[in-house]
Amino acid sequence: MQANGHDKTAAVRDSIYRAALALDDQRWQDWLELCAPEFHYKITSFSPEINKDMIYLQGTRKEMDNLVRMLPKHNTDHSPLHRHTSVYTIDVSEDGKTAQAVSSVVFYQNMLDGNNSHIEAGETRLFLAGRYVDTFAIEDGAAKFVDREVKLDNRRLDKGSHWPL
Repeated sequence: MQANGHDKTAAVRDSIYRAALALDDQRWQDWLELCAPEFHYKITSFSPEINKDMIYLQGTRKEMDNLVRMLPKHNTDHSPLHRHTSVYTIDVSEDGKTAQAVSSVVFYQNMLDGNNSHIEAGETRLFLAGRYVDTFAIEDGAAKFVDREVKLDNRRLDKGSHWPL
């Protein structure tokens, strides 16, 4: 791969990992700064019963901005989510202006309070698992998210799942 293509691949990888850090720390506006104005976000999970993807959340950048501004007002479990993200593939277009990426993601939740007889306060549990399928616009050495689909393996979401994943 050319040095220029390598730089663009690195920019995409950097954006994916910076997004994970911002989301882990609930720095919603920092996450949105990594997104292009035309950004579209979606959380899905395949249902074998209906043989289709179920959509749990979707929205434009503006709609996601409104959602994250309302998060402090939501009644929610404040146990933090942490992402472990591994970038699998990054494909930069021939013209170098766009890229597609697929990453594995696992979400862990550090329980502040026990929520039933099986989970104790202070315990860390697996919350969700899936993949990020991302599309980027690349300009001036920076990769901005244009589209992110969070494709969950799970089909049951718990408290806190109204947050961007």
